[in-house]
Amino acid sequence: MEVNPNLSEKAQVDFKLVQQAVKGDQKAYAELMSRYKDSIYFMLLKMVNNRDDAEDLTIEAFGKAFKNLHQYTPDFAFSTWLFKIATNNCIDFIRRKRKYTFSIDKSMENDSGQEMQFEIKSPMLDPEEKMIKKQKAALMRDVVEKLKPRYKRLVELRYFQERSYEEIADELQLPLGTVKAQLFRAREFLYQILKNQEEQI
Repeated sequence: MEVNPNLSEKAQVDFKLVQQAVKGDQKAYAELMSRYKDSIYFMLLKMVNNRDDAEDLTIEAFGKAFKNLHQYTPDFAFSTWLFKIATNNCIDFIRRKRKYTFSIDKSMENDSGQEMQFEIKSPMLDPEEKMIKKQKAALMRDVVEKLKPRYKRLVELRYFQERSYEEIADELQLPLGTVKAQLFRAREFLYQILKNQEEQI
């Protein structure tokens, strides 16, 4: 693959890391993430003005980039490509949020000009919903069992025990970037397993 000769030294190092990551090198994924996670996070924080949303969107941006890493070409810097993915994903998120945001206290007019009030559903689950939630949890545990041990442990800590990334890194004695990169991979594997199960049904 022809590399743009105008790429900076940093961009050329990034491209080598991308090539290693595409071949399955987990350290390369973690290194790419550690190089850009802070700058991506702060850019997104300016866009959404919410720390939790910015953290989630940072993870999503890396998830999408890593999933499509094989499509990256060194015509321009990896950072340019990554920031574009993060920005587009964030714009989509803001659009979706605006679409579904409305005041629950204000009444609205329907097509006939009549006032309508929104009824807020009780946060308590009815018996049927409880059963469905239980079945989904059981299905997810079955799927998680099919993961490799290291991914299985990460998913259990993050989603079943609801630990923070920092707590997981401490417990498993892994760098934070490695924990996040491997959780991306684990989620991708989970998605593929669930997709294959749906196709078989």
